[in-house]
Amino acid sequence: MAADRPLEGRVAFVTGAARGQGRAHAIRLANDGADIVAIDICGPVTSSITYPPATSEELAETVREVEATGRKVLAREVDVRDLPAQQQVVADAIEQFGRLDILVVNAGILSWGRMFEMSEEQWDSVIQVNLSGAWRTVRAAVPAMIEAGNGGSIIMVSSSAGLKATPGNGHYSASKHGIVAITNALSLEVGEFGIRVNSIHPYSIDTPMVERDAMMEVFSQHPNFLHSFAPMPLHPVNHAGKKGLQEFMTPEEVSNVVAWLASDESMAISGSQIAIDRGVMKY
Repeated sequence: MAADRPLEGRVAFVTGAARGQGRAHAIRLANDGADIVAIDICGPVTSSITYPPATSEELAETVREVEATGRKVLAREVDVRDLPAQQQVVADAIEQFGRLDILVVNAGILSWGRMFEMSEEQWDSVIQVNLSGAWRTVRAAVPAMIEAGNGGSIIMVSSSAGLKATPGNGHYSASKHGIVAITNALSLEVGEFGIRVNSIHPYSIDTPMVERDAMMEVFSQHPNFLHSFAPMPLHPVNHAGKKGLQEFMTPEEVSNVVAWLASDESMAISGSQIAIDRGVMKY
């Protein structure tokens, strides 16, 4: 195993891989030597989500960028709420690659509104995708990881909202706090098989999910909510063509942590919650 490709010979399953964090994670893990299984719904999830959905073309671009690293990729358009479809993807991955070592449970959606005013559909869709969808991914993938007998690493993508109060999107926060509960229990359940489970908690990542206009509308209506959303300190970035001082973090900054958790260098870490926030949550 080359030092610059610490994941050589391993296989990583990434959900929500068409764009944003999911694409960045898939490409980074491929650059580190892993073959990739990538899924995304590639279409509308619910009418209450106002930002544009991921597309088939975006998933195809993820495939192209993974293949450009020299690694293989199996990509499918799958809704994480569909357990049989996820199980079929895992079966196809085992048939093609023979193993599954890394699981990045990344797919998620976000909307805005006070909990006592939002619709049932708005609440249900976020919980079903972010929390129940995450469990379905775990349910589909973990048995195959255990059967492969190679140990492995599971990275649950939560959020800063999974560690603190976030008024205006309490349903999202509830789903991401639930990810912590899954992480902690699962880490104890699969530890005997050499599988580690950790959650990461990014803050203010520059992806389509961050709707500046929607956020500003909520804050203008409820200015007291601003106290729960500390501004990100400006930080020098020089990555993937993005240079200068960046207010929002790049997906690639999160992928650096994902790659470390996927590697043997983090072998002693399991059942942990890792903030990726430039220290903002300490304010």
